[in-house]
Amino acid sequence: MEELTQRQKKIGGLLQKDLADILQKAATDGGLRGVIISVSKVNVTTDLSVAKVYLSVFPNKEGQALLDGIRSNTPLIRHEMAQRTKNQLRRMPNLEFFIDDSLEYIDGIEKSLKGEENPIKDEDLLGRRKKS
Repeated sequence: MEELTQRQKKIGGLLQKDLADILQKAATDGGLRGVIISVSKVNVTTDLSVAKVYLSVFPNKEGQALLDGIRSNTPLIRHEMAQRTKNQLRRMPNLEFFIDDSLEYIDGIEKSLKGEENPIKDEDLLGRRKKS
């Protein structure tokens, strides 16, 4: 993993805060009550041209549909972000959105540790857990 510069960390934090505001406001204005969108992480490339945005959505079943909607509205979101950050950034990075599934992964590990999912007793789980 590459080392992040102070500039990358600062821009990532700025984008994370503003994107969380924009996406949550858009979700409530769009009629999605009860859906929580949080921006868990923003990674900015070294040349500051691309920002990878990782979203955590609750409930999980809404995640993929919401991600598709966000990806289709990326130009509008980027424009809104440019308006908000015009005094801090010269150029707005291109935004790439991904679902952050780390919470589901942690939940799966906890279930395994508690014995709820035992891969030895349930042979179907072994196929899911193997790395290719």
